[in-house]
Amino acid sequence: MKFTAKQIAGILNGSIEGNPDIEVHQLSKIEEGTAGSLTFLANKKYTPFLYETAASVVIVNQDLVLENEVESTLIRVPDAYQGFSMLLEYYNTLDSEEKGITQPVSIHESVSIDDSCYVGEFTVIKKNVRIGTQVKIHPQCFIGEGVVIGSGTVILNGARILSRTEIGENCVIHSGCVIGSEGFGFAPQKDGVYKKVPQTGIVRIRNNVDIGANTTIDRATLGATVINDGVKLDNQIQIAHNVEIGKNTVIAALVGIAGSTKIGESCVVGGQVGFAGHLKIGDRVQIQGQTGVTRNFNDDAMLQGTPAFDFNSYSKSYVHFKNLPKIIKRLDLIEKKKNGE
Repeated sequence: MKFTAKQIAGILNGSIEGNPDIEVHQLSKIEEGTAGSLTFLANKKYTPFLYETAASVVIVNQDLVLENEVESTLIRVPDAYQGFSMLLEYYNTLDSEEKGITQPVSIHESVSIDDSCYVGEFTVIKKNVRIGTQVKIHPQCFIGEGVVIGSGTVILNGARILSRTEIGENCVIHSGCVIGSEGFGFAPQKDGVYKKVPQTGIVRIRNNVDIGANTTIDRATLGATVINDGVKLDNQIQIAHNVEIGKNTVIAALVGIAGSTKIGESCVVGGQVGFAGHLKIGDRVQIQGQTGVTRNFNDDAMLQGTPAFDFNSYSKSYVHFKNLPKIIKRLDLIEKKKNGE
């Protein structure tokens, strides 16, 4: 599929510098641009590539000041990164026109699916499932009994949406996700045996949530495990029973959140962070990668380390930690002098 610079500028409401009729048919990194490709410049450290790239069209920030002439046609927008993301979303919309029910599938007779929906091959949908409009369920998915899926949601290949799960509108559930599995609940007995505690609750995923590949979300023991509006979850995250994640929080890969922990709104959590159970984390908290969170924190905290503490204090402490061998050596010398050795 080909687009002209003029068409792209129209989609992004941008201004053109160069040839408005030049065509592009592929996307590229700015440092790997070739004739016929479209790229973007958002990070200043890549600016030198703007004067070297062979890409036909480059999306740039409105306020970019050119230091030399460029061969490419430029499209200026307020934010190049957001503009390029908008374009990718537009392209994906054009590129994903699947509709209807492909065969073979297994769909219970109680399920009603609008003509605007898509169900891929080898998908199983159990009874009493409610599906909104414009939903896309890709091949080899499993949708359990009584699941609710809101309009515009996309469920990608191989995802497992188990019973007692509610998914809102315009969500994206990536391949390999398991949502609604039993929470990890076992009660120790006097004889040392662990007895399973029934997990009778649900998972409730609200609107505009993205859940990365192979992420798992357990249903609640009682009540609901809740993922609120606008949450973005990376790949391979474990969310235990009765966890609640606040609106617009972003969590990177390999994070583990133990049961009944509540994370506030607009938090940013780095990769490989671990949360103990039954914690309360405030709004707008920022947590660096590989941090271990073992206690409650209030709004706007910045954390690092295990156990987690203030990021600035951690940075100051780490300077001393790196110098420990030198400090020990100096202490040994002082002790020897004191002892007259």
